[in-house]
Amino acid sequence: MTQVFMHEIERLKKQILALSAQVEENVILAVKALRERDETLARQVEESDAQIDAAEVDVEEEALKILALYQPVAMDLRFLASVLKINNDLERIGDLAANIAKRARKMCSFPVLPVPEELHQMACHARDMVRDSLNAFVNLDDDLAASVCKQDETVDQLCKQIFSFVEEQGKANPDNIKYYLHMMTASRNLERIGDHTTNIAEDVMYLVRGVIVRHGLTE
Repeated sequence: MTQVFMHEIERLKKQILALSAQVEENVILAVKALRERDETLARQVEESDAQIDAAEVDVEEEALKILALYQPVAMDLRFLASVLKINNDLERIGDLAANIAKRARKMCSFPVLPVPEELHQMACHARDMVRDSLNAFVNLDDDLAASVCKQDETVDQLCKQIFSFVEEQGKANPDNIKYYLHMMTASRNLERIGDHTTNIAEDVMYLVRGVIVRHGLTE
């Protein structure tokens, strides 16, 4: 491929990495807002989501332009296909971080009530999965990507435990049911972040290995 093509690829890499950093930061801040009952921080995450949406559109337009102009093959084609998919997952993670921040803000309007340790554990796991999946992408580390996929089971299990906690608290303290419903929604959003980071990890494995690993498919 020409130097112009390589320049376009490098520019696209910078765009997707900048988006990745912004999404990761929003997840970290949303988790912090949830754990520390920080309403100001929650609003900050909600308000910055529009920037992520705009960046996602820019990345998609750039990737499609490169595909149309240069019709790449082999590794270059896999890279562009992966970027388009990862770009979409990043935007969805950004939306979920904003949703978590919104729930954190709503929970701040209630008195301090019991929060299960599983929620803190789940938030940390989801945050770490985002970080690891993006590091795997940056470094083309398929082993790290594979470890991210394995972590998703832990997040799913913690989500089930939180649902059970909310059900128990709803029966014992019906006056606070709205608070616990916000908590349950936040946990569901964390679980969905786990799903999207797993998608990113699987795309990294495809990019490195050239093999689709979704749905249990292997070499």
